[in-house]
Amino acid sequence: MVMNTDIIFPPAESKMRLLIIEDDRESADYLAKAFREVGHVAELAADGEEGLSLAESGDYDVLVVDRMLPKRDGLSLIGALRDKGNRTPVLILSALGQVDDRIKGLRAGGDDYLPKPYAFAELLARVEVLSRRHGGPGEDTVYRVGDLELDRLSHGVTRGKTEITLQPREFRLLEYLMKHAGQVVTRTMLLENVWDYHFDPQTNVIDVHISRLRSKIDKGQERPLLHTIRGAGYMIRDGIR
Repeated sequence: MVMNTDIIFPPAESKMRLLIIEDDRESADYLAKAFREVGHVAELAADGEEGLSLAESGDYDVLVVDRMLPKRDGLSLIGALRDKGNRTPVLILSALGQVDDRIKGLRAGGDDYLPKPYAFAELLARVEVLSRRHGGPGEDTVYRVGDLELDRLSHGVTRGKTEITLQPREFRLLEYLMKHAGQVVTRTMLLENVWDYHFDPQTNVIDVHISRLRSKIDKGQERPLLHTIRGAGYMIRDGIR
């Protein structure tokens, strides 16, 4: 249940990737639409098992979790994530709004608790606060691999003393690869985290963007950084020849 408001929300200053775990389809669709309208990426899971699987495999800024879910309830889901070391911030949404209910939610590993019905303006503000806390001093704002540097705040990219101009999708692709430097990044990971696809579009979109990115960061360089790992995916790493 959502309390409608007449508030006009400004565009998001910093894009968040959210996972909404909610079995009420109408409520879930409303939330996803509202988050997307202010510039965030919102994905949906309709039950606790699906939500747990996505939360474990995805790279989310905040999880929005209903307590009463089919297959696995919200508190059990949060507990399973915390037991596995997943510290993604969780905001619990629930019609169970008594003090004891909120205490149980927070003790189960939730970071915030918002009873239903709620106003989206308040939900958005709480989610933004959780994201800022999670992305505080401990989160890198500059990624470096060899002499390649990417600044997440200024969106600047340089290799050595040369500035590199990237299109938004190219920047997001490079950011994701550099965040996972030294690791094999699969095509599925790129489709989900760079293109926000949860299906294979059966196109060569990844190949095209990888080729463009490679030409911008490696062309004319003695030591290439972006590598294709045959049969597995791609990797950014210094030191492979």
